[in-house]
Amino acid sequence: MTTHPAPHPDATDAYLLYSDIEQELRTQVRALLADRCPPQHLLARVETDQVHDPKLWHALARELGVTALSVPEELGGAGASWRETALVLEELGRAAAPVPYLGSSVLATAALLAAQDTELLPAVASGERTATLAVPFSTWPQAAYPGTVHTAARDGLLSGTVTSVADSLSADILLVPATGPDGPALHAVDVTAAGDTVTRRAVVSLDLTRPLADLELRSAPGTVLATGEDAERVLRQALTAGAALLASEQLGVAEWCLATTTAYVKDRHQFGRPVGSFQAVKHRLADMWIAVTQARAMARNAVAALADASPQLALETALAQAYASETVVMVAEAALQLHGGIGFTWEHPVHLYLKRAKSTAIALGTADRHRAALARLADLPSTQ
Repeated sequence: MTTHPAPHPDATDAYLLYSDIEQELRTQVRALLADRCPPQHLLARVETDQVHDPKLWHALARELGVTALSVPEELGGAGASWRETALVLEELGRAAAPVPYLGSSVLATAALLAAQDTELLPAVASGERTATLAVPFSTWPQAAYPGTVHTAARDGLLSGTVTSVADSLSADILLVPATGPDGPALHAVDVTAAGDTVTRRAVVSLDLTRPLADLELRSAPGTVLATGEDAERVLRQALTAGAALLASEQLGVAEWCLATTTAYVKDRHQFGRPVGSFQAVKHRLADMWIAVTQARAMARNAVAALADASPQLALETALAQAYASETVVMVAEAALQLHGGIGFTWEHPVHLYLKRAKSTAIALGTADRHRAALARLADLPSTQ
């Protein structure tokens, strides 16, 4: 795959549309997920101790190569762009797929790219190893540098705790922000080699398809990836990329809710007619469709800004998250309600999508936080 050329100033609208390559990729990813991650498979897996599906992850990485999309070819990647990664996230959102793509192929990969790492990226890009950014899942891009993990002055070993880290239970590598005598630094901790110096404890997560864990490091060895202002920059860039791309996953969740609900109200009959023929139901579906369409435009805009390293990236990311975080919850709630009694049962997967929607609404910053950032970035006057 090749990266897209910079958009022509007069062709912005067309540039936000999906390319032929992206549509082909969508077809391949959707077909694989339909085969390997159907709803009943998903419902069964969330009741097990191992939520992440290693076979599905292997198929995505080895058969389709989607873990390598945003990594340059010289580092073992596909040399594509964040646009293709965003499209994969849409499809993973549509399937609520239990794989560590957001943690490994987005957050960790963005951090390694920003740190100009050449050692870990090839293995992460191939899917041979998985990684995640060791920060609470709620951390937003404008947050202060974390201070819960510290490096010892004598030997540089890491000690401290990090709570509610997404995709960390299955991660081989933890990218840990820490502070020490020389200031902030970002470290790579190889969990497989760290022994009992790293403890991961699963915590109850609202989203059953994306497990969270609390991390405890006790004099854990790590490799320094960036220090000082560079470490702060790397973390901010990774979180910004994560928030920008999370809007695409939220879009996929909302699209599934809309499509599934539309199909259901067409087939479900009440009082001798399809439920979807009632005016009130039509209005709800119209509201859902409008919200999803607008969310798509904002998500694509944020991804375009990320792929082009636009100076407006922070603003476009805040705009996308301020809208998508609330939209995905609204659409998922409507989907559950319009499914009627069956929507409230464990056997129907709609509850998994509502939980994914609720979880992503507070991930990488709430809508309120992003609105506050948007107001500041757009230089809007304060109302207080």
